[in-house]
Amino acid sequence: MLEINLVNNTYSKEIIDLVLNIQQKEFNVPITIEDQPDLMQIEDFYFANGGSFWGAFIDGELVGTIALVKFDEKAAAIRKMFVKKEFRGKEYGIAQKLLEILIAYCQKNGIDEVYLGTVSILEAALRFYERNHFIRIEKEQLPSKFPLMTADNVFCFLNLKL
Repeated sequence: MLEINLVNNTYSKEIIDLVLNIQQKEFNVPITIEDQPDLMQIEDFYFANGGSFWGAFIDGELVGTIALVKFDEKAAAIRKMFVKKEFRGKEYGIAQKLLEILIAYCQKNGIDEVYLGTVSILEAALRFYERNHFIRIEKEQLPSKFPLMTADNVFCFLNLKL
């Protein structure tokens, strides 16, 4: 049974295990925990500025995450959107449910612009975002306050004002 809940620093170890396994082992993205200090300070990095962090659980096991970094009054960035390989796809619909919760949070909290950065190797993720009305944009089109991650080379935008 799928449950999606807010997660905080008490889940850091499980979140780090999930994220690093997917980044490093599955997709060979050259990124380490040192490159992602936010994962060890979830409350300060995400919640303090009006963002959030959710975890998807099946029978108590963390199987997916999504986070939102609010970086401007009406703008935020999606971070840490990951679902364990064996729980991906339409059968579970975990990524879709996580994204819907994040978008509902944005709408409720006056966030009109949602951005994200990812890596080109994550083709299925890019198709997922495009199916959900995100459009690809050039790095130069990102707002100046967008929190860049060094590995990211593809950027997307969703306008919630429409």
